[in-house]
Amino acid sequence: MKILIVDDHPLVRRGLSSTLSFEENIEKIEEASNVEEAMKVLEKGELDLAIIDLQLGKEDGLEIVKRAKGKNLKTKCIILTSSIRKADFLRAQKGNVDGYILKEAFAEDILYALHVVMRGKKFFAPEILEYINKKEEDNQLDQLTPREKDVFKELSNGLSNIQIAKKLFISEHTVRKHVSNILSKLELSHRTQAALLATSLL
Repeated sequence: MKILIVDDHPLVRRGLSSTLSFEENIEKIEEASNVEEAMKVLEKGELDLAIIDLQLGKEDGLEIVKRAKGKNLKTKCIILTSSIRKADFLRAQKGNVDGYILKEAFAEDILYALHVVMRGKKFFAPEILEYINKKEEDNQLDQLTPREKDVFKELSNGLSNIQIAKKLFISEHTVRKHVSNILSKLELSHRTQAALLATSLL
């Protein structure tokens, strides 16, 4: 396997290169610090895989992926980054990257990601997927008012409208109104769905 490491920090490149050098099936490791250097190496067409930092100083690492795909280069591209921003991950996905791993990953996790990608599969760090899913769940709950959250919580306990009304010291009519708002905001069709969702989120 022939690999290119693209990072604007020499110490990061050296550290990653040192880690990969212990892998038996890696026969060549090239380095680049910016988009132009990376493209010069990639255009030779000899590399199997490029590990690219998302932020190369003022440059965008995804520009390398875009250019490589545009030139129909067969080199697979993995983004290596410290960013867990959803926007960055979605941009990478849209750019059709083969992998997305975090810089704080253990060496064996990085090596595992390389092997997965070289087998023709995508690899996205479990941590980033978990974080993004959690943020989406949080955003769903942020749509609800404090009182709607109270009602939502009681739905997860399987309480009826009358029981919720008694527990929260409000009228049954008010509970029905809150339930209706919850279903509308969370784009659900009936209270059973709301109860299931509440059980998973709360």
